[in-house]
Amino acid sequence: MAKAPKAVVLLGAQRFDPTLAEAVKDLGIKGRIATVTAGWQEREEEDDDLEEHLAPLDVKTENLRLHARADEVFRADPEFHKAHRERQALLRHRQDFYRIRLEHALDAADVINQRQAPEQILADEADASIQAIRDLDHMHLSRCAIDRGEFEDKYRPLKRPALAKHRAEIAEIIAGAEGIAIAGGHVASLLNRLDLFGIAPMLGGKTIFAWCAGAMAISERVVLFHDSPPQGVGAAEVLDAGLGLAPGVVVLPQPEFRLRLDDKERVKLMSRRFAPATCLAFPEKSRARWKSGRVEDPQGGVLELREDGSHAVCMARNSVPRMKGHAAS
Repeated sequence: MAKAPKAVVLLGAQRFDPTLAEAVKDLGIKGRIATVTAGWQEREEEDDDLEEHLAPLDVKTENLRLHARADEVFRADPEFHKAHRERQALLRHRQDFYRIRLEHALDAADVINQRQAPEQILADEADASIQAIRDLDHMHLSRCAIDRGEFEDKYRPLKRPALAKHRAEIAEIIAGAEGIAIAGGHVASLLNRLDLFGIAPMLGGKTIFAWCAGAMAISERVVLFHDSPPQGVGAAEVLDAGLGLAPGVVVLPQPEFRLRLDDKERVKLMSRRFAPATCLAFPEKSRARWKSGRVEDPQGGVLELREDGSHAVCMARNSVPRMKGHAAS
């Protein structure tokens, strides 16, 4: 079993009013921090603001350059690049078909929720609707895991020389760092690069700071959500398993822009659907520490979504329940 991280700090968005330095200072980090900005894609190395933000603490940063390294691997190993593109296309097809089924299941749940019937019948049917949605989520995650497993069995990515060279360099940087900061951006790209280089096992004993897409990527499952997207009413969908470094939490960044917290039915559905994991929303300036199975020291208005459709500022607790139904990658 891989060694667990020393601590995981989940933060709200850092772009306009960052609080990362406060979290780093509170945890007594004084050495070097490795950074992951692969979610920024081609802007990956434009991290001067992040470096300057930590400079007053005399904390140095070193960017792992996962996005650029992946491009170098693909150029050096065209066969692997082709296979990787094909796998990504397969996963996109999986997502498309899952989304079609999910939208119908959510529509059915909404119609059933509007019906008139005895209270017990309505409760039973609401439970059945939730279970149907959970089953779709589980099926999607299982299929993605099978696809990844078949790809890894066939191509052995971590054994390929071009990738192994970079992975050794990354491991050396992380080994010499006291912590690692994982920024946001495009969550699918970020998760892909973290998985490609097998980053999760390297983080044992380290303190991890993660926000937005970074916080989503290190959870057990990545949930894409937006209650009010430009194209209409959004449906939360599971993208894939995350790295599993913050078990028992569904991370919901930027709730002030992406969640309709006044809609009790939507909040109830989100909370019940992903139970027993806890849905935590991280507005700007918020943060919470996850350590040894506990949520510690939540600050800045971290919100917990509840199964009755309400939400409340999260309080520290003794434990966070582990999810059931699939294994994290």
